[in-house]
Amino acid sequence: MRSVGGAGLALCLASYAAAQALPSSEFALAGEPVQGGLVTGTAPGGTTALTLDGRSVPLASDGRFILGFDRDQAAQALLVARLADGGTLQRPIRVSPRSWRIERVNVALRPSSPDFLRIRRGELARIAAARIGISASEGWRQRFIWPARGRISGVFGSQRIYRGEPGSYHSGVDVAAGAGATVIAPADGVVVLAGPPAFSLEGNLVIVDHGMGLNSSFLHLSRVDVREGQTVRQGQPIGAVGATGRATGPHLHWGMKWGDARIDPQQLAGPMG
Repeated sequence: MRSVGGAGLALCLASYAAAQALPSSEFALAGEPVQGGLVTGTAPGGTTALTLDGRSVPLASDGRFILGFDRDQAAQALLVARLADGGTLQRPIRVSPRSWRIERVNVALRPSSPDFLRIRRGELARIAAARIGISASEGWRQRFIWPARGRISGVFGSQRIYRGEPGSYHSGVDVAAGAGATVIAPADGVVVLAGPPAFSLEGNLVIVDHGMGLNSSFLHLSRVDVREGQTVRQGQPIGAVGATGRATGPHLHWGMKWGDARIDPQQLAGPMG
């Protein structure tokens, strides 16, 4: 292999950077599209707007974007770029299915009481309002880390079937880190919701917006160490593991959403190590 001197190497790097800066006429996607997964991408040059299956996709100034696929995402999705010249480019996306942990139990699904449903409507409205805005955070660009460490006691997508009637699937990952263990931000973000008051199911809840429509929620906290509107950095403490709300014991429930799509945090954080 021919060696390259300092000046030659600098020229090669400059040429490569220039080539990379040229507008592309194709989509570039990184990562495998799977149910509950997230991929990053770069839009074709001249793109002014993006949609995925007709829903708007936030687009960064450098043409980067992210796509999230719900646990029940169909096998096919369509990404469309609208160009400055009025034209469009389409990219069909094949989304791989996953196998979910399903438990069938021979008991009936218990209906919720009218009083609980009335309280719950207000709580869900507050959570939805917190997720409406999209912050300018760049946390979505980072490699996510685990907000707490311990035994994984609940996995994303698992579900119980009660005498043929499906219950709600588990929308996050549970980490049995021990009562009082510190919970940290898995990536940069802005706190868009922080208790009190506690929620009936989630207990003390914190939601962090990582930008581009991606956010993390941290449930059952014994203590909240951040306030709404606060900017947090990756690794910064945001609270402590607890058993508030509807929890059978101390643990952290970490959930993620991209728009309306629920995302598996393990897909982003990888093995705990």
